[in-house]
Amino acid sequence: MELRIDRQAMVPVVQQIVDELAGWIRQNGLPPATRLPSVRHIARNNLLSQSSVVEACERLVAQGILASRHGSGFFVATSAPELKGASDLPWLEGAAVADCSDVPPTQLRLGCGGLPESWRETDDLSYAIRQVTRTDMAGLFNYSTPLGLPTLRQQILKRLKLLSISVDESRILTTAGATQGLDLIVRTLLKSGDCVVVESPGFAHLFDLLRLHGIRMLEVPRTPHGPDTEVLERLLVENSPRALFINSFHQNPTGSSLTLAVAQRVLQLSNAHRMLVIEDDVYADLHNPPGTRLAALDDARVIYVGSFSKTLSSSLRVGFVVAGAEVVSRLAEVKMISSMGASRFCESVLASLLASGAYRKLVQRQRQRLNTDRAAALQILEDAGWQVFGKPAGGLFIWARSRVCDYAQVQIQARRFGILLSSATAFSPGGEAGNWLRINVAYACDPRARGFFQATASDRPPAS
Repeated sequence: MELRIDRQAMVPVVQQIVDELAGWIRQNGLPPATRLPSVRHIARNNLLSQSSVVEACERLVAQGILASRHGSGFFVATSAPELKGASDLPWLEGAAVADCSDVPPTQLRLGCGGLPESWRETDDLSYAIRQVTRTDMAGLFNYSTPLGLPTLRQQILKRLKLLSISVDESRILTTAGATQGLDLIVRTLLKSGDCVVVESPGFAHLFDLLRLHGIRMLEVPRTPHGPDTEVLERLLVENSPRALFINSFHQNPTGSSLTLAVAQRVLQLSNAHRMLVIEDDVYADLHNPPGTRLAALDDARVIYVGSFSKTLSSSLRVGFVVAGAEVVSRLAEVKMISSMGASRFCESVLASLLASGAYRKLVQRQRQRLNTDRAAALQILEDAGWQVFGKPAGGLFIWARSRVCDYAQVQIQARRFGILLSSATAFSPGGEAGNWLRINVAYACDPRARGFFQATASDRPPAS
């Protein structure tokens, strides 16, 4: 039994052993009561300590995957929970795959939309939580204010100024993540039957949200420099859409960013056709300067959406919306009706992290690490002969496809290596299938990913 253990990884060795053993059981389809090789054998063949192997096996016993018999070693449990592969989890292959938290640990989530759990840093977050529980009892028990915690909004105001977005505090509304911000915008400013422009490929959850509210979507192709402005102009002339939803930097899924010329043209068209622009900038803190936001160029027609969930914690749901004072007031009213506001506790913890400078240092470390992994991932893809949609300078994603394999062939290879890919249809507003894949650079340097890309390079081209 060969286990793939990366001693340079942030994931503890024992947890890697747990993941590898569970994957080995699943991949080999071992029936109940099958005896595992001895602890000594596993440790010796993989240059591991016997104590680490024993601890990993005991964890699998606690999970119900293994059973132990005194003096006889470890066996596959007779009532072990089903270890599902990617093919058994179709919901993960669709538009709802942005949060991969429920994927079995044996799967490498190459198409996932967030940072790996092993990248999350707990010390500063734990300290901020303890500080809030000691000093802000109201944060534990009370609702936040309709616009959000004042101390947090003041911190957000400071961060916006660094992006050259000059607003006052009355124009900032906190939300339970960017997703709630987008939902409030759609609920409040649009109605069933309206049409809007969305980027293709684009954010899968946004498409689901718009469909839920009966909003018709018009597709504008995303280029490496932003939306195709010629197509956008034609859509505006022919359809008079109410709004454009756009990622400014490190777009999901392509990783591309707006150039200044494209940003200026988008705003010219939006002003000429009286169209709202909803700028989704949730990856702002993973951006390597310089760069200009649409909201910095035109704060009258642009509604700006941000979030801290991508960088700090997916569970600590805090985002914000920046808009005109009248629009913010309307959004706040709907927010209170639909959810009684956001979590004051979460907002207090984030405000503490921002005020102490801990959050700023955290995202600096994340950017540096992503920069290193991104450069390595781009080289891996080049060596494997994959086509890359531009070369992102920041953020989480690379949009790429194999030059020799179609999606079905790539999927077969991915399953061989225990890799979960993004869906062939998730990022298309109309659900059209394609061969392009969202690759999360934080996962792309894993040995399994390297093996997967190398395997696709050696496959024969698909029959014409």
